[in-house]
Amino acid sequence: MLRFLNRRRAPRWLRRWRDNVRDTLVLLGQFRGSILAFGVTIVIGGWLYLTLAQQLGEPEPHSLIAAMYLALSMIFLQSNVPFPAEWQLQIFFFIMPLIGLIILGQGFADFGVLLFNKRARGEAWQMAVIDTYSNHIVLAGLGHLGFRVARALHDLGEPFVCIEQNPNAELLSQVIDWNVPIVQGDALKHDVLRKAGLERAHTIVLATSDDMMNLQIAIHARSVKPSIRTIVRLFDDDFAREVISAFNITSAFSASALAAPTFAAAAADIEVVQSVTLNERVLNLSRVVLAANSPLIGKKVAQIEHELDLSIVLLKRGKEADLHPDNNRPLKAEDEITVFADTATLQRVKRLAQGT
Repeated sequence: MLRFLNRRRAPRWLRRWRDNVRDTLVLLGQFRGSILAFGVTIVIGGWLYLTLAQQLGEPEPHSLIAAMYLALSMIFLQSNVPFPAEWQLQIFFFIMPLIGLIILGQGFADFGVLLFNKRARGEAWQMAVIDTYSNHIVLAGLGHLGFRVARALHDLGEPFVCIEQNPNAELLSQVIDWNVPIVQGDALKHDVLRKAGLERAHTIVLATSDDMMNLQIAIHARSVKPSIRTIVRLFDDDFAREVISAFNITSAFSASALAAPTFAAAAADIEVVQSVTLNERVLNLSRVVLAANSPLIGKKVAQIEHELDLSIVLLKRGKEADLHPDNNRPLKAEDEITVFADTATLQRVKRLAQGT
């Protein structure tokens, strides 16, 4: 799995900024009808006013552009021409503000509801958001394990889309509050996988409570995108090992042996060698290779352990493997280190090792 370490990701702050921009653009897109109606009102209102004004011998406005600007100013009660004497033109000064108030008022009301009440956003909204996703993770199953995986992915700042056929209302609302799009449907169906943007995703995590369903979804996912990385949850350890070799699964984990953060780490391309739980804290062994531009180069083992709150248990340099390396030993480019830390720290170490 070390080959996946070369894939660079944007920093977390940039991904959050992109998520906010994506959310805003989709939100604005939901109201293109109101925006279009407002524009048509200005054009038609300006054209009608110009036509009547010319027939009645009014000196202003001089052109269609000027008439459209006048119609716009009427809507906001900021007319830039004197009040006309002809009743046919006077009507515009009363009708245009009413029409504008109706169109803009309804649009702003709906905009506010969707902006502040994310639960009011329907399936069309979810699909519009998913269309903006790429190089993301698809998580199938929002049960107890799936929800914990979703929370871990959210904590890691990884972009992901959920698929759930019958989501629990309480868990669903929590995930929606994270701005995570959810596709409600059967993950065994190709169209549901495509709705989740699987063809643009880099990994699918299968965390339903049914082992055979997880395996079937993995096969269907490979048929949609053969290169997709598949992380499968299975109850039986021996079965998990057999599945990896028989079905070319990227990773298959036993839920009885691993906690949810380990699934999240695997989905985030963090290689987990082993996982243990100490004092209700999940710690993992992971290997990383230092790139030529890594800021860890030149730092001593003890310094890295102190700054990042981890343990370096193995340093591999070329053919040399140093178990429990000396605290004063500095790191070099292309060093492979095996570290012992929690999932969030491993993600940070991975980025530092890559120089991202």
